[in-house]
Amino acid sequence: MYNVTQFGFCTTKKEIMTSILRKILYFATITGFSWCFPNDVSSEENLDIPAIAKYFGTKGRYEEVNPYLIKDILAVNRSVLQPPSPRCREIHLTAIIRHGTRYPTTKNVKKMQKLYTVVQSSARGKESWLREILADWTMWYNEDMDGRLVQKGVEDLKHLAVRLSKLFPSMISVEKLRGGFIRFITSSKHRCVNSTLSFKAGLTEMWAIRDMEFEHAVNDALMRFFDQCTKFVNEVDNNPSALTELDKFTQGPEMKRVQEKIADRLEVPYDLITDDMVEAAFYLCAYEFAIKTVNSPWCRLFDEVDAQVMEYALDLKQFWKRAYGYEINSKSSCILFHDMFSRLDKALNEHNSGQKVTEAVTIQVGHAETLLPLLALLGFFKDSEPLTSINYASQTQRSFRTSRMLPYAANFILVLYDCGGGDIRLQPLVNEQPVAFPGVTDRQESMPLYGDVRRHYEELLKGCDFETVCELFKNPAEV
Repeated sequence: MYNVTQFGFCTTKKEIMTSILRKILYFATITGFSWCFPNDVSSEENLDIPAIAKYFGTKGRYEEVNPYLIKDILAVNRSVLQPPSPRCREIHLTAIIRHGTRYPTTKNVKKMQKLYTVVQSSARGKESWLREILADWTMWYNEDMDGRLVQKGVEDLKHLAVRLSKLFPSMISVEKLRGGFIRFITSSKHRCVNSTLSFKAGLTEMWAIRDMEFEHAVNDALMRFFDQCTKFVNEVDNNPSALTELDKFTQGPEMKRVQEKIADRLEVPYDLITDDMVEAAFYLCAYEFAIKTVNSPWCRLFDEVDAQVMEYALDLKQFWKRAYGYEINSKSSCILFHDMFSRLDKALNEHNSGQKVTEAVTIQVGHAETLLPLLALLGFFKDSEPLTSINYASQTQRSFRTSRMLPYAANFILVLYDCGGGDIRLQPLVNEQPVAFPGVTDRQESMPLYGDVRRHYEELLKGCDFETVCELFKNPAEV
């Protein structure tokens, strides 16, 4: 049994007070209790947010994607749903969710430790923030943390559960939870299991359910399909040449300038700062903020221009390794794609036959690597030109921006509606905001006819067989 707080720690007074305040605000919101704060106390003013926080890629906070949550973490706006008719009623909801905020992996901890050693032994700068790193900051990350969920990650999923119940009150309800109409599925990774437990805890605490427990199923075939797709593993994941564009960009003028500026700020020789150290410094800033809500002195190693370059490097990696760079990246999610539409079809068939929809809500918790290939398969966030090592300057307005798409607790939601008279519609949302299916033309573009959506993805629905596209039965000698 996992304990949802097992892997989260408060190591400073500030963290303890922040955690207590979050719990008080959470209790106040779900109970309707009214608070009156002094006029000079503002959560926005007191949150120490790095100027570069919106460029952290997959290491970013969910609040930077939806900034209104900084003021009220449980805020929702149901008016954004905009159904075409007041008769529209939800039939089914599927939510595919990334795990909450986590510690760095062992691989990244090692990079951070190496950077910290170099800074401690060689930095000669006189700036106050550097003095703070040298005198006051200690390397508290260790390899045993290895991507485990932190307390902020627990809260990410609890808060998301409450918000979704407010956004879709007829679907995520106490009656449906108690009645067994909400199903929970998770990846086997501890951060995902703990995120699933946290989501459930958000609901049970809100509704004060103490007499029941709710099961979840571990299903790596769905939530970690990328591990089981032979073609993807061989041709992309384990193939160093698959990231050639990233390697070229890392050695290019934009990244070289970032390295030199960091060396200048530390007053160390240029050759002492490696590519990995630049990445480690950026991650140190990101993790300190995501986990502890502090504007770390490490963030002072980057200005906004540097951060934009770093974000592009992170996006290049995700583009070529998980998204549009290679066809197999998105096709590896075929099994999840078919599972998603099978649930929608089953719910619709039960509804049309007058039965109660047996699985009204499906909550599936996985990884950024679960969400991104599926979003790419569906055509979301695709730019007219691919991301490459040489078109950084022309991609400043790109749609493919993982800082916006894949923060911690990122989510892709599909809601099936019956609007009366056989008018069945499907609404997609990314990170709680309505989006339009690419290429599906409809007057109600954020909530098109379900039949039109199926026709648009007809080739994928007929094909996109996981075993075939992933070459699961190919002779090893042919691979």
